[in-house]
Amino acid sequence: MNILWVYAHPDARSLNGSLRDAALEQLLVDGHTVEQSDLYAMQWNPVVQPADYDHDPAERFKVATASSSALAAGTQTPDIVAEQQKLLRADAVVLQFPLWWFSMPAIMKGWVDRVFVEGLGYGIKRPDGRSLRYGDGMLAGKRAMVVLSMGGSEHTVSPRGINGDLDEMLYPIQHGILFYTGMSVLPPVLVASADRMTETDYAAAESELLQRVKGLPTDRPIPYRTQNGGDYDRRFVLRSTIDAENTGLRVHTER
Repeated sequence: MNILWVYAHPDARSLNGSLRDAALEQLLVDGHTVEQSDLYAMQWNPVVQPADYDHDPAERFKVATASSSALAAGTQTPDIVAEQQKLLRADAVVLQFPLWWFSMPAIMKGWVDRVFVEGLGYGIKRPDGRSLRYGDGMLAGKRAMVVLSMGGSEHTVSPRGINGDLDEMLYPIQHGILFYTGMSVLPPVLVASADRMTETDYAAAESELLQRVKGLPTDRPIPYRTQNGGDYDRRFVLRSTIDAENTGLRVHTER
């Protein structure tokens, strides 16, 4: 597999940096091809620029698979094009970040905002006019996984934990970005209590991460309901005959 590892932590010597290095080494040992976007090291600009949206969506996306001559025509900025090409080459995408204020760091959100443009991440139509999203789309067939660290204990993100259930906390990222664009999303890897980790704790965290990256090609994805699979009506509301006694985010996952 070709793996794109998108990493957002300002310190390469951090816990996240050590785990990232171990995971990439394991992937290479296992025979995978790895591309990396280390956003802080790249000094990635997270701010959407007017030039990013100066052109027709179809023309903007063409540059993702076009030659450098098309790039010279100014259709889209080179930094976006380079990331789109990585994304299109990838069989699996890993987003790794520390949990900041219950979400990804701004630099990674800016990567999503600038790279997942109309015609690639969204705005793709079927012949009947229905949108291709939530399980369908340009990135369908790719796998995705979130790797995140947090200072709190894992108990605080349990179903009754004070911070809320981890799957629901990550729903905007896993369902609203990755699954929306068509990718099959694997369960996340959580590195909890990151600010007080012992050597033994680190060894356990690294072992779990390495096991999970070895399972990237085969692990079962989260069974989110696809938009066009028949579970939703024409208004994109879950049919009343499905999981009728429940509401909220969980109803969008098959159980």
